Amino acid sequence: MISKTTPALSELLNWVKKGECILFLGAGVHAPPPDESPYVYPEEHRPPLGKELAVKLAQACDFEKVLPNESSLDLQRVSLCLETTESLGRSKLVHCLTEHLRTGKKPSPALAILAALPFKIFVTTNYDLLFESALRKCDKDPTVIVYSKHSDKPTQDMEGDPTEERPLLFKMHGDLDQRDSIVITDEDYITFIQRMSDKEALHPVPQTVRFRMKKWPTLFVGYSLRDYNLRLIFRTLRWRVDPANFPPSFSIDKNPDPLLLHVWQYERHFVTFVTQDLWTFVPWLFREITGKEYQHE
Repeated sequence: MISKTTPALSELLNWVKKGECILFLGAGVHAPPPDESPYVYPEEHRPPLGKELAVKLAQACDFEKVLPNESSLDLQRVSLCLETTESLGRSKLVHCLTEHLRTGKKPSPALAILAALPFKIFVTTNYDLLFESALRKCDKDPTVIVYSKHSDKPTQDMEGDPTEERPLLFKMHGDLDQRDSIVITDEDYITFIQRMSDKEALHPVPQTVRFRMKKWPTLFVGYSLRDYNLRLIFRTLRWRVDPANFPPSFSIDKNPDPLLLHVWQYERHFVTFVTQDLWTFVPWLFREITGKEYQHE
């Protein structure tokens, strides 16, 4: 239970109520609820998180035999090993991802709650299709745009402005249904960063998202700023924007890294950390926005 609404949280609530806040969703939205939570999310329904996924992929390519001095918990390296192993390749990598992230998986109650809130723009680095499913269960019709590695075609965007009923969902690291879109290996991330410097019409992030990021706050759920890739995303999306003109950003992180807390919140004022578990914060957000408790199944 969040017992006190701070000025920062009050500001966040006002933006969300107006539908003028961009929600970023990371893999942590699939984390299990704590023991004391009233919510249930069975293990068989949960996609594996980063290190667990890395171990599963490592088994498919005998990573520990191929690179015995490296950690099988490094998802980018393990993925590259699988992709470059003779007789496996990219096709096998995406097949494994689909098997582990899609087969038998269901949206968590936290995803269902977030899908019911009045956000109009969502950005996710998850490859799975669970959030689209959660949105459609709320009778919403998302326009889904998927990152492309290729810079020879203009970037897709939605027609008109996003709305609560017809939101924009940008899948920033790809989609399981578009096999060549996945960003997971070291090489994929290099290409991703290179694409961030593409010219306006070819920029991999839709113009609607980039424009609104200059105006609207962002809320990060399911991330840790210890994740280098998240910090990289945050900085590259705000290239050429004066820090003095940054809209506020909020990160839900029960245990933020003390060094990053100092640098990103107190020194550079990039992010306000909300030190809550997402299974506490998300139901609280729903209650504050709608005035009622979420009725979970």
